[in-house]
Order: sequence, then C-alpha cells, then structure tokens
Amino acid sequence: MKVLLTGANGYIGKRLLPVLLEAGHDVICCVRDQKRFPKTGIYANPRIEVLEIDFLNPPAECPQISEINAAYYLIHSMSDQLAEFEKLEMRSAENFLALLKQTKAKQIIYLGGITNDEKLSKHLSSRKQVDEILRDSEIPVTTLKAGIIVGSGSSSFEIIRDLVEKLPVMITPRWLNTRIQPIAISNVLEYLTGVLGLKEAYWKSYDIGGPDVLTYRKMLLQFAELRGLKRFIWTLPVMTPRLSSYWLYFVTSTSYKLAVNLVNSMKVEVVATPNNLNEMLGIRPISYRVAVALAFQQIDQNNVVSSWKDSLVSGQLPPGIMEHIQVPVNGCFTDIRKKSFSVPVEQVLENIWQIGGERGWYYGDWLWLLRGFIDKVFKGVGLRRGRTSNTEINPGDTLDFWRVLVADKVNRRLLLYAEMRLPGEAWLEFRIEKEGDKNVLIQQATYRPVGLLGRLYWYAVWPAHGFIFNGMIQNIIDFRPEKK
Repeated sequence: MKVLLTGANGYIGKRLLPVLLEAGHDVICCVRDQKRFPKTGIYANPRIEVLEIDFLNPPAECPQISEINAAYYLIHSMSDQLAEFEKLEMRSAENFLALLKQTKAKQIIYLGGITNDEKLSKHLSSRKQVDEILRDSEIPVTTLKAGIIVGSGSSSFEIIRDLVEKLPVMITPRWLNTRIQPIAISNVLEYLTGVLGLKEAYWKSYDIGGPDVLTYRKMLLQFAELRGLKRFIWTLPVMTPRLSSYWLYFVTSTSYKLAVNLVNSMKVEVVATPNNLNEMLGIRPISYRVAVALAFQQIDQNNVVSSWKDSLVSGQLPPGIMEHIQVPVNGCFTDIRKKSFSVPVEQVLENIWQIGGERGWYYGDWLWLLRGFIDKVFKGVGLRRGRTSNTEINPGDTLDFWRVLVADKVNRRLLLYAEMRLPGEAWLEFRIEKEGDKNVLIQQATYRPVGLLGRLYWYAVWPAHGFIFNGMIQNIIDFRPEKK
C-alpha cells in the first residue's frame, strides 16, 4: 500500500515509519520542516518520500499524493499560546481533509485520546473535536483512542522517571488518585498497523489500553519498585491547578505549557471502554511493569528511537529558525576561541557530538545547572531535557536548553540555537578546520541582543563566559572516556 504519514517527525511517527516499511508499504512522510527529517539509516530508504506541509495553512497542489491508499493523522498543535490550542487543532484537521481531496485514499487512521469522562480537559476535548471533524469527511475513519503511552522517550514515561528518580518523598496534588489505563508503545504500533486496510474497522472507534487500570500514584510506586527505589507519596487536596503545574514544571523536564495541559488532563479519568479489537487483531496487551522494563532496555542500549523532547512544542524555537543555518554577524556580540590539537580529529569530533546530556558541558557544569535553574524560574525549558541519544545528533534534536540546527560530521560542524529565556538570541557553534598543517577547533558563541536589557545581559554574563568557554574548548580536545 501507499501510505501518507503525518507527524512523521513526532514521537509516534518516527516509531511507526520503520514498522510500515518492514510491512512492505511505501510511505509519504508529511513534515513541517524537511531539515528536521533524518537522512541516514532507515530514513534513506527509497520507499520513503518526504513532503513539507504545514497543516496550519491551506494545502497546495500535491500530485505525488494522488495515489495514496490510506493516511495516518498524528498531528498535534504546536502553539505556545494555550488559548489558541483548540483553534489550531481544528484548523489542522480541516486542512488535512482538504489535502486528502486530492487523493484516492480509502481510509484515515487517527490516534486520539480516551474521552469517556463527562468532564474533559481542553486538550482531550480538542482531540474529541478533531475526531468529529475527520468523521465529516467521505473517507472512512478508524479512530484509536489511547491514554498514557509508556515507552522510552514518551512524555509520560519521562515525567514519571523524573519524579521517581529525583524525589524520595513527594508531596503531590490530589490528581495522583485519578484512574488511568496505560498502554505500551509497542502495543500502540500494533494497533496502528493492524487496522490499516481493515474494512471491519472502517467508521469505527476503539479505546486501546493495557491490561492494568492504575492510579497515577500506583504507577509511580510500581515504577520505583522496578528501579529498586523506596518512595513515599502524600497527596494534598489544597494544591490548585496552577500550583500543580508549577510543581510538575520545576520537578520534571516538561515545559510549562505542557505542564498546564498535563495537569488539566490528569484530573480526567482515562479508562478504556472494552471492545473486540484485541481479538480481531490477535494482540495481547503488555502490562505496565513489562512496558517500563522494555523502555529501560532501549535506554540502556542507547536505542531510543524518538523522544517528546525533540518536538518543537518542548521548546522556544521561533518559526523559520531552521532556515538560518548561517550565524548572523551584524549587531551581534561574539566570543570566539581557537585551539589547535594533535590528537585524532575523529576523537575530538566524537567529543563534540556527545556534548550535553549525561556527558555534560566539559567544564563548569554547576554553572550550566545554575543557568538551567534560572531559566526554569522564568518559565524556560531549563536544563533537564537532556538529549535523546548519547552518541547521535540530528537537526531539530534537543541538547539540554539548546536546539540543534546543524549536525554535519562530514564538514565537522555543530550549530546550536539557545531555547533558554533571553533578551535576545544566541548560537553556539563548534567547527574543526585546517589551518596550514594543523587541525584547529573553533568554538564560537554569538549573541544578538534586543534593546538595552539585551546588551546589559551580555556584559553581565561575559566574565562567566571567559571562565566556562576557555575550559570547555580545552576539555573537548583532552577528554578521554573511561574504558569499561
């Protein structure tokens, strides 16, 4: 079959793509920015075609999609403005249907959220409205509704991991007593591929979930038990939604806007209504404990395929910034440092490629942590996002409070854009160049201030830059990983 896959750069899309390819399908991947789509490994498969479409805008003519047989709708709004969330969700769905009018598609497969509770959050309500919009089309729709998705890199998994591993004692909001039905990411992929082309599933809606119905509290405690940790949890009835959002935001790696949506959704009971889909597809749902264990297997093997943190919604990236891979010059302050080196180029390049996350920033890590904390205070992304892979970097990935714009090993260049709260814009670039018969590492920090406050900020942090950047460039050259 020829399949249209929207949200191909997202958490689910990146995992669904290789499964579709393995099943023999040709896939047209819809992405908002082609530069963020990987070009190596399985992504270089000739049966993949990449189409750049922003579904917030009316679609143009796309003759290459005319022969598709089915389409996956895996799009979520990227708005920073919570008030606009629902509007943008609706607009994306309507533009998606407008695009499908150019095709011969016989099925739409939509992954939404379980919406059985009488009182829904804005997020879950918008997912329900999207389902209704899609069902107004003439193309048969199969809706799969999932609750908490458990897998390495999923937002819920990473948030629970943050809470359990960092807090021996938790004073928590009362929504921790809400019942939910988690589902393993591997099961989600089975359902998504299993209903493809299944006529019995046309115009049907199915709740999908694992075998366990738990509370968030029980999920945390079971997670802790699996990690060999003893944790104590007390709930407070007086924690307001705003206070709960701040609590989740400061303790975990989530952004503030996501924390608000999550808190509102976590007050809603998310339990699946029984159906016959498991019998139809021959699927055996995986327990929560097994799903967590499988997630850590992927983490331990450094095999995390996708992460919610790499989504643009996790940061502060301005529209179109991925286009500007050349660092600006005019009106900017720069800190440029150069060091020649005699060690192998590959060694230095690998050190650059493993910066951030668990490796850290090679010098003055406590100052980076302090800057991350200050960023959190001002509702920034903070330093806890880390990185998806310890060894690989692709354009669009997150690196703590940076976003990768260029990751070019061939030309020995890594360019990062700052997503921390700043009165201006900042870039951090690493290049290895040849000067005469010597290899030289060039490390350049560039800052474009906005107004007087922006200029004062640069002068305020300049002494710290001298301390950090000088040590960092030297240690990038000198670092040798410990042999295991």
